[in-house]
Amino acid sequence: MKIGIVIPAHNEEQHLSACLQSIQQAIQHTGHEQVEILVVLDSCTDQSRSVVESHQVNWIECNFACVGKARDLGIRQLIDQGVIWVACTDADTIVDSDWILCQMLHQPTDAICGVVTLDDLSHLSVQQQQKYLAHYQDSMDHQHIHGANLSFSAEAYIQAGGFEPIPCHEDVSLIEKFIKQCCKVTRSNLVRVTTSSRLNGRAPEGLSYFLKHL
Repeated sequence: MKIGIVIPAHNEEQHLSACLQSIQQAIQHTGHEQVEILVVLDSCTDQSRSVVESHQVNWIECNFACVGKARDLGIRQLIDQGVIWVACTDADTIVDSDWILCQMLHQPTDAICGVVTLDDLSHLSVQQQQKYLAHYQDSMDHQHIHGANLSFSAEAYIQAGGFEPIPCHEDVSLIEKFIKQCCKVTRSNLVRVTTSSRLNGRAPEGLSYFLKHL
């Protein structure tokens, strides 16, 4: 099974190196040789490209300023190269060492919604921390959908029409389309990543927005 990993990045020079290092470690952990990483540099004006090049990872550039379009561009390029399973994460995210391995253990399935752990809660008030922890389901069959930890078959993706060209909630929209076409969606807390709890995120109504408004 040829696997593709797509990471959209908009001015993420501070986070990209740790993200790519964690993915490369996850690939080594599987022993799987057919894994392609592709970073989609979207409207970057910082040193993100240099960081990616230092890790000898493939990249493409675009000027969409839209995460839905950036993800879709990268995914379709990898599918054209023969990838049949696609894993998505974000540039401010670190994947667990068994991230890919756990995705393989859940096969056969059409899509997997994994969970996220926040890297730091200390800048949130005690009340905000309590609200978040009460809200988040770190369990199997959870109801969360994160673009930072979402994977699926190329076949299901093409049939669904792909990510919508929208600046946020493209992940939720895709899963809704999978469900409408009766795909098998696995919701797992074994497939794990750690993501930034920053309050100045890139998606206008993404996780940062949610944390800010707890």
